[in-house]
Amino acid sequence: MARMLAEKGKNVIVVSRSKPNLGLTGVEEIQGDASSLESLLTVASSAKVIYNCANPPYNTWAVEWPKISAAVSEFAIQLGADLVICSNLYGYGPHEGVLTESLPLKATWSNGVARARVWQENKALNDAGKLRVTEVRGSDYICANEQSRMGDRVVPNLIAGKPIQLLGAIDQPHTWTDPDDVAKLMIRLAEDDRSWGRPWHVPSNEPKTQREVVADIAKELGVTQYKVAPVGLFVESILGLFNPVIRELNRGRYQFAKPYVVSSKAAQETFGLLPKPWNQVIADLVMTYKTDNQKGTDKQ
Repeated sequence: MARMLAEKGKNVIVVSRSKPNLGLTGVEEIQGDASSLESLLTVASSAKVIYNCANPPYNTWAVEWPKISAAVSEFAIQLGADLVICSNLYGYGPHEGVLTESLPLKATWSNGVARARVWQENKALNDAGKLRVTEVRGSDYICANEQSRMGDRVVPNLIAGKPIQLLGAIDQPHTWTDPDDVAKLMIRLAEDDRSWGRPWHVPSNEPKTQREVVADIAKELGVTQYKVAPVGLFVESILGLFNPVIRELNRGRYQFAKPYVVSSKAAQETFGLLPKPWNQVIADLVMTYKTDNQKGTDKQ
């Protein structure tokens, strides 16, 4: 998002607990605590739009997210800025059928309850005329990092010829979201008055099972022989005893136990946005690891 905004000629400030060293032209990076209004007020004295893309540790959402949201929202109010929140689908809780923005937020899992609370509190500020706010909701990200189900857990193993084990069922259709599409929608929402006061689902491609996604990645890599299997409920439960992140993922297991399909029709039709083509999504994912692998080879 910072890169896209800078390319549009915007003055961009990225605030994080530790400087990410993005190295982007036209982007200023400042250390700050998103859960502290006092800290945020030292970042900037004016802003047109604030994009809340913060994310505390997965197993601390119930405590940290309300604090972050309250501080960022008050920061936006004091600066007279609009607020665009980056969120996900947890707030809906388990649901049979296609997910749409009109569904009530019925989460029972603590992480989902936290995300639902963030939106409900900000929606109240919007409706009271104190703040213009909107929220984007994406499904599981498909990108190159350790938290993506199809990132570090899949691509390096395919390259190295190692077996792949995935959490949840691997033959249930699931919607996947590319982070580039998240950023594009958030930027577009900030520019269009039709966006305020409601959530929007990120334009995403047709659902794919985990097995199908792995097959697409393998094809892009040119890998023809590989093994993929589910971790299994028993092993998932055991892992959750020792790993707090996996423990929280297990509580959201319903998202992979049955079809988990998201409709992004509203955003696509209202703003004329389409998701990144699926073949490009896979190519971009794989290219990151190919580039990193090449850098490692060059160093040797």
